[in-house]
Amino acid sequence: MTSAPAPSAEVRLAASPALTPLLARGALLSPLKRPRPDADSPGTRLVLPAPRVDTARLAAYERVCGFPTGEDALPVTYPHVLGFPLAMRLMSAPGFPLPLLGLVHTSIRITRHRATPPAGDYELTVYVDGLAPHRRGTEAAVVTELRDGGDVVWESRSTYLARHRTADAGRQEEEKKEEPDAPLPAVEEWRPAGDVGRRYAAASGDRNPIHLYPFTARLFGFPRAIAHGMWTVARCLAAHGTPDATRVRADFRAPVLLPGTVTYAAAGGRFALRGEGGRVHVAGEVTPA
Repeated sequence: MTSAPAPSAEVRLAASPALTPLLARGALLSPLKRPRPDADSPGTRLVLPAPRVDTARLAAYERVCGFPTGEDALPVTYPHVLGFPLAMRLMSAPGFPLPLLGLVHTSIRITRHRATPPAGDYELTVYVDGLAPHRRGTEAAVVTELRDGGDVVWESRSTYLARHRTADAGRQEEEKKEEPDAPLPAVEEWRPAGDVGRRYAAASGDRNPIHLYPFTARLFGFPRAIAHGMWTVARCLAAHGTPDATRVRADFRAPVLLPGTVTYAAAGGRFALRGEGGRVHVAGEVTPA
């Protein structure tokens, strides 16, 4: 059973929320939440008029992700950074039914309708588009829209998974089995340094402890810090390139440990990031919109 969002109530914000208090609130509330796919989904739509693009942070983001600096358009993944504090405000709220601790970003779908200059007259909208059962728990979809003069110029749909036991996990695992895609040819080998998580956090504002230091990552069960999922896909897209009007699909399959060695592979519109033994960390596709 899937839950639809409640009737929407628009909340207009005067400024982008600070992420650190939201992370703290989400962590404190997480033990009180019992995720299930038929839980009520919040209907609040957060709107931020005139989101500010900090040119210094944008340049830092471009450098850490491998995008050219000083371009006339925002990197294709950058509106996600602008909208992330709004998404965190929704997902850390008492009315959001999934615990923030342990929530896993499983996929993102981006549509950019045209190039987005940093100085555009933008408005951001973020909302939760319902919950759905997943073979490993419950998944929430979060939609982000960037408007310029009333027109949607960029939009994304991210899915976040809260893992828990499910009655039909075995059956769903069988249904999920598919023939694997043919491996893509290797293009480059990358060696992300141990500070990539901290550099991306400084540029994006996402200072989740699992990305910062080995000792903070170990508190959450990781042997050392892991790269932000959105860094991995941004790094791939910086290498791949995207047209002005484009669609991006990316699925996050396994974390990248820092420091580490990964292989960027691509052919046609498809791309992947692989680790040791051919383990796929990210797989995706770029198509013209």
